[in-house]
Amino acid sequence: MTASTNRCRLVLVTPDIADASELAGIVEGALRGGDVASVIVPQHGLDEKSFQKRCEALLPVIQATGAAALIAGDTRVAGRVRADGLHIEVGPQAMMEAVKQHAPGLIVGGGNARERHAALSIGEAQPDYVMFGSITGDIKPEPHSKNIALGEWWADMIELPCVVMGGTSTAFVEEMAQTGAEFIAFGQAVFSDPANAPRVVAEINAVLDEKAPRFGR
Repeated sequence: MTASTNRCRLVLVTPDIADASELAGIVEGALRGGDVASVIVPQHGLDEKSFQKRCEALLPVIQATGAAALIAGDTRVAGRVRADGLHIEVGPQAMMEAVKQHAPGLIVGGGNARERHAALSIGEAQPDYVMFGSITGDIKPEPHSKNIALGEWWADMIELPCVVMGGTSTAFVEEMAQTGAEFIAFGQAVFSDPANAPRVVAEINAVLDEKAPRFGR
């Protein structure tokens, strides 16, 4: 997962669709819509065997586009399916252990930091990115105000890349990008209507192309 040389990039979070082949087709369609830095694959409560089957269907589709495939959940599954990285949401200690065990061979990031001290504690582990918001937290149209505030504070103060998690609407893309975050993430906003996912990804990228701040670093 790499930051653009000049603007914020999009991260996708895959939905919970039981049929792995159907899900792979939906994700493939979304990725045709435009630039995507990475795709996070949550476990969504699946057992290890079912989760591995889902990942095996998704990873070739994701990686074929050049996006990084990040597994959120079982690290053993991530190793078996040769994922590009791990997304961790269970605190500073878990992040430190994951970075120590898996980096630099795998991308390791996440956090779901809800306040500044927690964010800084996660950052001390030197992950590849820190995320503000949970990958399952998109329950309202707008991004959580804490995600926006923390993303803006972090981007202004810290060199380590950050991701701001969005809500169920893409109407806030410009506001999210204006935080200065290197990445913004969407799940339901892109995948709630699978047939429209490619168009939504294209629209997000169009807003970022036109409105996102340009990085001078």
